[in-house]
This record gives sequence, C-alpha cells and structure tokens, in this order.
Amino acid sequence: MYFMTHKHSLSIICCAFSLSALLLSCNGVESKTNGNANTNDSTQAKGAKTEAPESTEKVSTYAPVDSAKYWDAVKNLANGDTTGLWPVIKQPVPAPGAILPFKRVVVYYGNLYSKKMGALGEYAPKEMWKRLNQEVKAWEKADPSTPVQPGIHYIAVVAQGDGGKDGKYRFRMPEKQIDSALTIAKMHNGIVFLDIQVSLSTIQQELPLLEKYLKLPHVHLGIDPEFSMKTGHKPGSKIGTYDAEDINYCTRFLQKLVKENNLPAKIFVIHRFTKGMVTNYQKIKLVPEVQIVMHMDGWGEPELKKGTYRHWIREQPVQFTGFKLFYKNDLKKAPNRLMTPDELLKLKPKPIYIQYQ
Repeated sequence: MYFMTHKHSLSIICCAFSLSALLLSCNGVESKTNGNANTNDSTQAKGAKTEAPESTEKVSTYAPVDSAKYWDAVKNLANGDTTGLWPVIKQPVPAPGAILPFKRVVVYYGNLYSKKMGALGEYAPKEMWKRLNQEVKAWEKADPSTPVQPGIHYIAVVAQGDGGKDGKYRFRMPEKQIDSALTIAKMHNGIVFLDIQVSLSTIQQELPLLEKYLKLPHVHLGIDPEFSMKTGHKPGSKIGTYDAEDINYCTRFLQKLVKENNLPAKIFVIHRFTKGMVTNYQKIKLVPEVQIVMHMDGWGEPELKKGTYRHWIREQPVQFTGFKLFYKNDLKKAPNRLMTPDELLKLKPKPIYIQYQ
C-alpha cells in the first residue's frame, strides 16, 4: 500500500491593501493509495432590394484542428498502452486554436505573495523565467517532436488558515496581483492558468469572479479538489473533493465563454493524488471547447509518484494527463532527486502538461 504525503506549503500572505491572510502549513496531511443552430424565406415586394440574412453564428479566427493529425497525436500520447483505456476514444476533436496535444505545456506554479508555495513566487520574474526556460529546453530535447508552450500556473484563490469575515477560509487575490501574473507571463509569451482553492466556499461561487480574465484567449483554468472542503472541515485538516458535477459545471462555464467570445479551446486542469479527490469520473463530460487534464499532484520519491499516476490518473481516464514535480518535497526521500523528462516520457500515457512547484 502506498502512502503519499502532499501539500502545497502555505505561509503568511501579506496583501498591499492592509489585508493579511494566514495561510495553512499543511505538513503531515497524509493520503493513502493502494499502490495502487433555419432561416425563413420571405416574399419580397416587386422591385424591393433583397438582402442576405445575417448569420448569428460567429466564425472562429483560429485555425481549425486537423482531425487526422489530432488522433495521430493522441495515439502517440498513449505510448503503446495495452489496457484499452488509452487513448480515450469517446472524445470530440477540439475547437479551433486548441493547444493540446500539439504542444506540451510546461509551467511554474505558485503565488506572488509567497516564496513557499512554489517556484513562481520564489524568484523574481527574470530569474523565474530563466529557470523555467531551462526546463522548457530539457523537454524539447527529450521530445523534439512536441513543441513546448511555457506558462505560469497562478493560485488566484488561496486556501488560508484564517476563516476571514465570511468564514470561508479562502483569500481571493486582488486584481492588481492577477494583472501582475499576466504581465509576467507576457515576458516570454507564456499562457496563464488561474487556480482556485475554494476551501469552505464553492466553485460555483468563485469561478464566475474570474470571468473577465478567462475571457482572454491565453488564460486557462485550474481547480484543486484538495482544498474543496465539502465536509466543513478547515482546509489542510483533511483532503477535499470534487464530484463530476462540479467539474462539468466548470466545463460548461468555459464552453460558454469560448462560444460567446470567439476564443480558442480552453485547457482545464484538475489536480489529483487520491481516489476520493475526484468522484464519479466516468460522468465527466467532454466538449470540443474545453480540454481536460487530470493532473498527478502528489509528491514523493519516483516509484511512489509513478504508482499514484498509475492508479488515479491512468486507470481512471478522462482526456489528457499531467504530472507535477516538486523542487523540494520530491527530494525528501531516497533517491533524493526529481524525475527527468526522459523518465516521464516512458509513462503510459505520456503526460502533456508538466508543472513545477
């Protein structure tokens, strides 16, 4: 039986608006795995000018996806998997402008207020990009056939140890901070993921507040079941959960934005490292406008991480997969090293989203 201890280390966040939020330090929280759209004709008066009816359907400004190339790439990601689970056959060809699976996304994760929540906040922007670009080059070398799209994964709603005025135990980042994250990404044409940790709030309450940012073509979504505390417990005391119903709500929200604003397909990342973090995965619905990534978010030694990936990502297929690497926590136990791109490319299926914390 595998045991994975996992935590986004949380520290004190000090807000520029005289607002401070005490974030959790969730060390010691353990999870267990078992290793495991008719036009009507109208009669025109004689001599009247006839005009063509206006189309109500918006024409995308992004290149349509070649379905043959898409399926070739999807099959390549399956990496010879013989379980019959990969590739996921019952999925739509994505909407125009889709990034996956034509590019591998490699991102730094964190929050600009904290150096302890990930590499994104640990380093000044120029240094952060220097380090991230080194990882990009390593992935391009390991898999020359798949270009890399760099980006940042920014925690826009953070689980915290203080209940706050409404008792929801989450801190919404001020817009100036989110704007700063977008500016940092722009330095190297990076895409942006806005991540939500709802705590005692709900995804239905938090997601609409980020709509203006998600209307931007280069901004995508991440959600963290770990901090979705449906039981009412404080975040960090137990591992939270999302159901397919919550995930489908997010998908519908993003799909509507894509259709109404002529956007390219959105990427939607869901963190996971236990069975209970995502329930009823078979009921997760796939749509052309949204590309879903189930992301292996646990830390530990290589064999432990591979076991978690195998049991909760590979064996419960949704669409695409991701894998997180922790610069510090992955080094705590022998062999005290990060997994390499070459190692991760041997996984079945190959992850197409890579996150460094």
